[in-house]
Amino acid sequence: MSPRVSPRRAPLAVGVAVALCGVLAGCAGTSASENGQGDDTRYISGDGNVTEYKPADRKALKDVHGDGLDGRPLTLAGYKGKVVVVNFWASWCPPCRGETPSLLHVYDQNKAKGVEFLGVNFKDSKANAQAFERKSKVTYPSMFDANGQVTLAFREVPPSAIPSTLILDRQGRVAARIIGATTFSTLNPLVAKVSSEK
Repeated sequence: MSPRVSPRRAPLAVGVAVALCGVLAGCAGTSASENGQGDDTRYISGDGNVTEYKPADRKALKDVHGDGLDGRPLTLAGYKGKVVVVNFWASWCPPCRGETPSLLHVYDQNKAKGVEFLGVNFKDSKANAQAFERKSKVTYPSMFDANGQVTLAFREVPPSAIPSTLILDRQGRVAARIIGATTFSTLNPLVAKVSSEK
């Protein structure tokens, strides 16, 4: 994760944004909002690969904001000083549905320790996403990202597949990234490790 050269920053950022759009647009296939169905299985899925970043190599994220599935505004800055797990998901994505119990288990184990969870619901219909959260009893908030703009705000360390999970340290920097569905045994130790940092 070497520093970027200033004159190339703008073209590089545009290139990353275009690439991220292409990859994540591929995840969506025909979106639920277009066809009214919640069973689209055309997506690009990762293999659960974990990348950890040393503190000196971590990228800070610019302010990320959007509306929650409940319509209330949400901002990443509102979690300042806390470890945050950001999960990118969609109701049409089978691995997302499969990993939800693990995410909830990790959340339940760590919320009393000040760890926060934030979902980013990618290219979904709001009705399908809300129904999924009710059925799965998800208690942490999710930003509604129908057009992919919220996800692009994470381009410094892009999720690049649906589902993906980022763990942010207390300075709001990406400490770890999981591409693909995760499990309790993978995610919980990573959260504990970042939480234990001074």
